Amino acid sequence: MENRELIDMYRTMLTIRLFEERVSREFSDGNISGYVHTYIGEEAVATGVCANLNLTDSIVSHHRGHGHCIAKGADINKMMAEIYGKKTGYCKGKGGSMHIADFSIGMFGANGIVGAGLPIAIGVAMAAQLEGKNRVAVVFFGDGGCHEGTFHETMNLASVWKLPLIFVCENNLYAAFTKSSTTMAIDEIYKRASAYSMPGIAIDGNDVITVYQASKELIDRARDGKGPAFLECRTYRWHGHFESPMPETRPLEEVEEWKKKDPVKSAEEKLLSGEIVTEEQLREINSQTIIQIDEAVRYAVDSPFPAPEDSLEDVYSN
Repeated sequence: MENRELIDMYRTMLTIRLFEERVSREFSDGNISGYVHTYIGEEAVATGVCANLNLTDSIVSHHRGHGHCIAKGADINKMMAEIYGKKTGYCKGKGGSMHIADFSIGMFGANGIVGAGLPIAIGVAMAAQLEGKNRVAVVFFGDGGCHEGTFHETMNLASVWKLPLIFVCENNLYAAFTKSSTTMAIDEIYKRASAYSMPGIAIDGNDVITVYQASKELIDRARDGKGPAFLECRTYRWHGHFESPMPETRPLEEVEEWKKKDPVKSAEEKLLSGEIVTEEQLREINSQTIIQIDEAVRYAVDSPFPAPEDSLEDVYSN
């Protein structure tokens, strides 16, 4: 891996972190309506996986999808505008935080329904296979999504049809407010992959280099026509299930312990210890990113809300 790639991944992770922190503050200040699920603490997963993807490759996300959008190259101005419910947003202000999509970069949408992105990914992967251009698809989902019937149906079909689809489970230990260990009969989710005749591995989801290397192997394998694979990334979200004034329901000592494994800080330390960047360069990257986030908020604030008659646009039926 080249130094430039490491710096680019750090910049992506920092953008996700600062974007999400700003969204959290804007929501707390009453400037954003609806539900917001932040990706803070999980930045290494989206960044490491998407760093291996081309523009023509595709991803399908879930309700905590801002990080995936940014890692795949989405416009943060349009993202912020959509979260604000503005007409200049990706879905013209009609989708909000959980439904951002940009087909032009291969981002086939976030989804507010747990596990609903999985069958969408089957269609995306099948299209990639039929077109025969060595494209791959990646579907992100949480440990809670592994309980859904769509999970098993999608795993089965992907294996039967040998689709170029990578299953990325972001195992943050909790399905909403419920600890997964209380609802799951298996501690190691990746082992379920063997039931569908596909390789499965589990890795440290807070180490972006580990995520990059592990996902590269599986993505290259899929490009070679060898079928789907399963990657379990063990990570942790710092904030609650969604942004809310309600008190933390998880053990505070557990939250603090995971914060010590900060993926952004870890990447920063690797860059410094490897003498890839200087502290001054890191400060410059941080300053540039803050400016971009500020510009995205200004863009959202200055943009108009959709007009009532806009509700009749982009509505289709058979």
